[in-house]
Amino acid sequence: MTETNDTKVTARIAALDWTALAAALDREGWAVLPRLLSAAECYDTAALYPLEELFRSHVQMARHGFGRGEYRYFSYPLPPLVGGLRGALYAQLAPVANRWHERMERVERFPADHTNYLAQCHAAGQVRPTPLLLQYGPGDYNCLHRDLYGVEVFPLQVAVLLSAPGADFTGGEFVLTEQRPRMQSRAAVVPLGHGDAVVFAVNERPVAGSRGDYRVAMRHGVSEVRSGHRRTLGIIFHDAA
Repeated sequence: MTETNDTKVTARIAALDWTALAAALDREGWAVLPRLLSAAECYDTAALYPLEELFRSHVQMARHGFGRGEYRYFSYPLPPLVGGLRGALYAQLAPVANRWHERMERVERFPADHTNYLAQCHAAGQVRPTPLLLQYGPGDYNCLHRDLYGVEVFPLQVAVLLSAPGADFTGGEFVLTEQRPRMQSRAAVVPLGHGDAVVFAVNERPVAGSRGDYRVAMRHGVSEVRSGHRRTLGIIFHDAA
């Protein structure tokens, strides 16, 4: 039997140093997964964007004050590579998510398998899939935001850069900000290469302080694309209401 691309990606995810990645997430609230997808996998995934039958909705950011650019949410069933990424990444991130919730004294806990977590989402009325493809052209950008779609919120999500910086586009850096209590906001520009992914906090994360852990609010966005076109795969683990 020939190994499928999504099976290869699942093995690639399992082989990553998740101890080091979990430490980076605890330290910064984000971590880079280098070369998660090959160049061919990136371009094949980006090429899905015009296929309207694969998507449930199409959003023009400027109409909603989200920035400039556009994105499309996939319909179920997800393309095999996208679904494989979502399940395999969730399995590695669920222990981090549970530890974060314990540190932040949140009662919600997450099952080990993504199928079981989706059952929780659907029982809460969140039944619409949230993985998406985003597309930016010259002058486009994404305002700082959080991807919250209902009461069920998995505290981590993933973005995969499908275009090659410097070759396909310039500008368009992935940006994160954090707001610690009684402190000014701090920004981070995450360096991503073609096929790299970033795992980051959706809404908030725990930070150790002198009096124990406290919660830090996080937002993310994309700076202005100066030239070319940038496409990204977004993997959100909770579904939408």
